[in-house]
Amino acid sequence: MGDLEEQPLLENVSNREFTGDGSVDIKGNPIKKAGTGNWRACPFILGNECCERLAYYGISTNLVTYLTKKLHEGNAFAASSVTTWAGTCYLTPLIGAIFADAYWGRYWTIAVFSTIYFIGMGTLTLSASVPTFKPPPCDGSVCPEATPAQYGVFFLGLYLIALGTGGIKPCVSSFGADQFDDTDPAERIQKGSFFNWFYFSINIGALISSSFLVWVQDNWGWGLGFGIPTVFMGLAIISFFSGTPLYRFQKPGGSPLVRVCQVVVASIRKWRVVPGDSSQLYEVEKGSAIEGSRKLEHSDELRFLDKAATITEAEKKEISLYNPWRLVTVTQVEELKILVRMFPIWATTIVFSAVYAQMSTMFVEQGTVLDTTVGSFTIPPASLSTFDVVSVIVWVPIYDSILVPLVRRFTGKERGFSELQRMGIGLVISILAMVAAACLEIWRLAIAKQEGLIDQPVAVPLSILWQIPQYFLIGAAEVFTFIGQLEFFYDQSPDAMRSLCSAFSLLTTALGNYLSSFILTLVTYFTTKGGNPGWIPDNLNQGHLDNFFWLLAGLSFANLLVYVVCASKYTSKKAT
Repeated sequence: MGDLEEQPLLENVSNREFTGDGSVDIKGNPIKKAGTGNWRACPFILGNECCERLAYYGISTNLVTYLTKKLHEGNAFAASSVTTWAGTCYLTPLIGAIFADAYWGRYWTIAVFSTIYFIGMGTLTLSASVPTFKPPPCDGSVCPEATPAQYGVFFLGLYLIALGTGGIKPCVSSFGADQFDDTDPAERIQKGSFFNWFYFSINIGALISSSFLVWVQDNWGWGLGFGIPTVFMGLAIISFFSGTPLYRFQKPGGSPLVRVCQVVVASIRKWRVVPGDSSQLYEVEKGSAIEGSRKLEHSDELRFLDKAATITEAEKKEISLYNPWRLVTVTQVEELKILVRMFPIWATTIVFSAVYAQMSTMFVEQGTVLDTTVGSFTIPPASLSTFDVVSVIVWVPIYDSILVPLVRRFTGKERGFSELQRMGIGLVISILAMVAAACLEIWRLAIAKQEGLIDQPVAVPLSILWQIPQYFLIGAAEVFTFIGQLEFFYDQSPDAMRSLCSAFSLLTTALGNYLSSFILTLVTYFTTKGGNPGWIPDNLNQGHLDNFFWLLAGLSFANLLVYVVCASKYTSKKAT
């Protein structure tokens, strides 16, 4: 697998007074290394992320229940509303990323969108607390419908949250990584640890939400159940602003979409021009033409795009009349080349997200036909996702404190594994998770046949706790692939496009859910032909859910092979 370029681990740490990666203070002045950034700034960012994720999952985890029980909606409408909203939450980061990279910078984008998020949380809490904003309780079997105004208040709050999260998701991890100087070898190592603990913080918030907050909502009411996440979102904002004197900031570099378009347009305009060697391509002499970005070295791939930086004879005479839609710098061309090179890696993570989506769908369906009683307790099938969170919380310290130092001895790499190697290991583990789920289903179906339960839509006498291994494997896969993905899209993206690339990495989660739904639709269509019950009928004892898991395992294996080819051919960016 192609290793990412890393500077030697034993390189001497620079003793310079200021950072070397172009970071500045909040006023735009060069910032001193001593007393700023690094781990001293990270507790405020990690605290912000933990509280924000607690708030998000505090709303999303039990949202279907609120729609059906309190707004008196049917299951189909409730499920559709939640999936549409969740999908929107992974699309809005594209909006926030553009604002961050082009205009405001990551700090002010987080600040503005966090405020929008908090207003949305407050609106949602009011809709669940004020009698005027919600329909009256059911009277027996008669459940009054919500009025348009009541719907309006509820969905206004919900979609303000979706908009708010769009400015936070793509920026917080990148802003945290900005606190570590790329030109300092010691800080580069610490940046790798930051991504591990960042994901750890996400799962701490998720664990509290999926257990404590769901219990509050079900037992103490939705006003309090939504009010507590609102308070935590307020704490997230306070935590973020508290660290301001310690933060290092990166300047926004202008619209990345405009720069990409300029390269494409200039290349097309010069389609007859034959690009020369790198010495004949246009680049500014001092600094970079892109604000907040280091220069990028020329690469020999995608030579057609070099036409955009080729200086024609006419332009040599009129270089003072520089037109960015006819002539761009080498750095600007390399930005687009990097995006093109990253695309295959990005695309191969979509299948992983489809596997991850099974936790909230097919794993839960499988759990409903297993024995959910453990002693005197009944375990809700959906609650087993807690073991995924626990797996992440267990694996992050193991990976960061034990595995990285151990592997570093053999590879010599600062972070033990390269980002691409780390992601590949996660893809392998995700295959094992599907194999574990398929094997459990084969066992379950064998017991159903043995007990004569094939024609009965009932649970078989096999404990639901046997699902724990597949959840635990998914959690381990997350630690490798999702965190590796965060690192990869930060380190390998152009300096002035880091928020946008983080947004694209988040987009794979939404696309993975869509892919899972598409596969499920195809499976249902083809396996129910001729009056057959299909692989996933209403009575799973008559189906073959194991075949669906084997299908995903096969697709994941094929995807892994494609990934290995793409990763082995990947060329890392080279900044100067």
